[in-house]
Amino acid sequence: MSTPPNKPREVFIQGRTLDGRTFRPSDWAERLAGAMSSFRPGGSLGGRAAAIGYSPYCVPNVIDGVKCVVVSEALKSLEPMAWDFVMNFARDNQLQVIEACLLPEPPERGD
Repeated sequence: MSTPPNKPREVFIQGRTLDGRTFRPSDWAERLAGAMSSFRPGGSLGGRAAAIGYSPYCVPNVIDGVKCVVVSEALKSLEPMAWDFVMNFARDNQLQVIEACLLPEPPERGD
């Protein structure tokens, strides 16, 4: 049995400042992810598809009631300047950042 490839780590930029305040504006996560939407596997799409959807490397989400942006560490090697942009955004706005390494899904059991 082959070992599955390691999934890149993810960074969760939370909509809470280091002192616990809720970050504003309320649509900050969608704006940040929208700015990163052109960074996709295979590059930017042209035409109408260019404006539809988020990059899989930078996705807005809500976790435990807190808005966040989930950023794949794969973005760092794909486009270092884009990685620096999102990480500097978090630092400049004093947002809480959590690094995570997702565990692989357990194999399904045949009960």
